[in-house]
Amino acid sequence: MVIMILVGILRHQLSILMSGGLPKVEVKEIRQGKALVRAQLLLENKSHIPASAIEARKRYFCQAFEDGEYLKDKDQQGQGPVNPMMDPKVMDTMMEGMKSQMMGMVPQTLIMGWIQFFFTGFILIRLPFPLGARFKSMLQAGIMTPNMDVSWVSSLSWYFLNLFGLRGVFSLILGSENSADGMRDMQAMSTMGIPTQQPGQPQDFNKLFINMKEHLSIMNYEYGLTSIGQRVLTKYAD
Repeated sequence: MVIMILVGILRHQLSILMSGGLPKVEVKEIRQGKALVRAQLLLENKSHIPASAIEARKRYFCQAFEDGEYLKDKDQQGQGPVNPMMDPKVMDTMMEGMKSQMMGMVPQTLIMGWIQFFFTGFILIRLPFPLGARFKSMLQAGIMTPNMDVSWVSSLSWYFLNLFGLRGVFSLILGSENSADGMRDMQAMSTMGIPTQQPGQPQDFNKLFINMKEHLSIMNYEYGLTSIGQRVLTKYAD
């Protein structure tokens, strides 16, 4: 158990070093997404803004969206989304996934081989509570003794119990977003050689901007604070 905890901590630190820190986000990419958010907020809160301000904002956004002012790659306006396989960020994401699979598969394979080589057939501990016969195959892997009490646990079974049971320990030591989780190791080993995630189709922000421009052009406007004083007096007149 101590070895598995130390290996998990070492793996977590190696994963941080290999990942190179948080992925960098371009300012133009953030600006591109925030422009849509600003236009959407304008549509949702238009009744609280005076007519002159609404008209100025609508005219500005419609012109900017038509000219592609907020596009990250303005030169590719009207050409549709870029092929995801040609995007360096997508390739980096795929490489990070392969690194995570290797970091999960190699250490656990070595530890399992080490345990099987030195401790196959050994009884390691005895649980302090009785269990039914159905737990025998789970707790006494590698030991062919049908008459042994189920509460005895073999070394190989103890390895698997630690593999799935140390998640809380790793979360306490390394935080919830750690790279030492045994469940992720088993998933990586079971999906080795199979792509776990296909690169998604990137959003066509030029098309999204044109759609937002149409919504802004045809939006119905009514100032929500018209005659607000009279309405308040009417409501609380009693």
